[in-house]
Amino acid sequence: MTAGAVPTKRAAGRPEGAAAVVIGGGLAGTTAALALADAGLRVTLVEGRPRLGGLVFSFRRDSAAGELTVDNGQHVHLRCCTAYGDHLRRLGGHHLAPVQDRLDVPVLDAVGAGGRPRLGRLRRTALPVPLHLAQSLALYPHLTPAERAGVVRATLALARLDPDDPALDRTDFGSWLRRHGQSPRAVEALWDLVGVATLNATAGDASLGLAAKVFKTGLLSAPGAADIGWARVPLGDLHDTLATAALREAGVRIALRTRATAVTRDGDGWRVAVASGPHGGDTLTAGTVVLAVPQREAHGLLPEAALPGKDRLLDIGTAPILNVHVLYDRPVLRRPFFAALGSPVQWVFDRTGPSGLARADGHRRSQYLALSQSAAQEEIDQPVAKLRARYLPELERLLPAARGARILDFFVTRERTATFAPAPGVGRLRPAARTQVPGLFLAGAWTATGWPATMESAVRSGTAAAREALTELGRPPGRLP
Repeated sequence: MTAGAVPTKRAAGRPEGAAAVVIGGGLAGTTAALALADAGLRVTLVEGRPRLGGLVFSFRRDSAAGELTVDNGQHVHLRCCTAYGDHLRRLGGHHLAPVQDRLDVPVLDAVGAGGRPRLGRLRRTALPVPLHLAQSLALYPHLTPAERAGVVRATLALARLDPDDPALDRTDFGSWLRRHGQSPRAVEALWDLVGVATLNATAGDASLGLAAKVFKTGLLSAPGAADIGWARVPLGDLHDTLATAALREAGVRIALRTRATAVTRDGDGWRVAVASGPHGGDTLTAGTVVLAVPQREAHGLLPEAALPGKDRLLDIGTAPILNVHVLYDRPVLRRPFFAALGSPVQWVFDRTGPSGLARADGHRRSQYLALSQSAAQEEIDQPVAKLRARYLPELERLLPAARGARILDFFVTRERTATFAPAPGVGRLRPAARTQVPGLFLAGAWTATGWPATMESAVRSGTAAAREALTELGRPPGRLP
C-alpha cells in the first residue's frame, strides 16, 4: 500500500479481486472507483489534494458575521443530469441537493423602465415539449414579440439538429443563431443566459454540437429536464465527506496528499509511481489504471503508445470561472437565486444557509450571496479592489434592498482552468475512455462524453471508464448504465 493511503476494511462478504488504481479524486475518479469496487476489484484511489471532490469543494473562512463555509463556486445540476443524480444517491446525498418541482428562473434586467430592474421569469408548465415553455416565452418581457417569434423558429430548427454530427462541432453556435435570425438581444436574454452557465462560453465561442446537446437535452427532451437542482449543504459535505464514507464502505483504499508521478507498463499490468510529501514515495501495481485527472496531467502520465496523437490533449483549451462572494449585514434578496441581464452580473445565489450563517429560529441578521461568473477571461486575474468597485454597484442596481446595507465581507475565488473550453473543433480532440493499451483508461469531464464540462459529464466519464475496464476483464458491469 502506498505511503499516505488509508487502510479500510473491505465490505463484508466481498471477494478479493483484481487490483485497480484510480488516479484523481474528483467526481470522475470517485465514480470510477466506486463502480470498480462494487464489481469486486481491490481499488486504491490516489489524490494529490488533502481532500476529495476535485474542483467541487468547500473551505472555511472567518468573517465579521462568524465562520463561513464557502463553496469554491456555485454548482448546479438539472433533472436531465441523471448520472449525477445516481451518483448522489450512491453517496447517500440525493436529498441534500434537491431539484425544483418545476423550472422557475427569475431574470432581472438591470436597465428596466425608470431605472428600476424589470423582472421576467423562465418557467415551465406541465404541458408536453415544446409547449411547456410557450406561456413563459409569450410573457417574457426581455424580448420583443418579433424576437419571441424568432426564438420559436430557431428552437424548431435546433430540435432537428443531431448533436453527434461531427459537422456541428466544426462551427460555432453564434453563427448558427445569426443565420436563424436571432438578434443580439435575443442571444443575450435567452441563448447566452442558458448557454454561458452550462457551456462556460458565449455563443460565438461555443461548438454548435455542444450547444445543441445542452438545449436539446435540457429544454426539448422532456418537460422537466431543465428543472434546476443545487446543494443545500456545502459541496464538501457531498463530494468529500459522503464520498469518503461511501468509498471506504465499498473497500476502496484512499491515498490523499499522494501524487502519481509515472504510469508504466509492467508485463501484463501497470506500475504507478506515487509521491506523498517531499520525501515519501512508493509504487503501486495493478492490472487496471484509470487516469481521472485534467487533460494536461493525463498527457504527462500517458505512455506514448497509449493514445494516437497524444499531443492533441494539449490542444484542448481551458476556460475560467470567477466567483464573487458578498456578505451583507441584512437580508437583501428574498429569492434563492436569480439571473441578470444588462449587467456584468450573471447568476446570484443565496448561500446563507449552507454557509452556516442561518440561525436556528429562521431569522437572519446577515446574508451571504455568491455570484457565479462564467466565461470570465477578462476578469479572472483582476484585483479584488477592482472587482469590488465593479460588482457592488451592480448588485445595488439589481437589488434595491442592498442600497445602504453594510458590507461585512467581500472576497473572490478563482478557477482559472474550471472547465475545458467548448470551442468549435473540440469534439475531435476529446478521447474515449479506452486507450490503445490494455488496462489503461481515461476519465474526466473533458473526455468524449458528448456533454460539456459539467458534473454530469464528469460522472458519466467515470462510469464509462469503469464499464470499459470491467468489460476488458470479462466481468459484468452490473448496474452500470
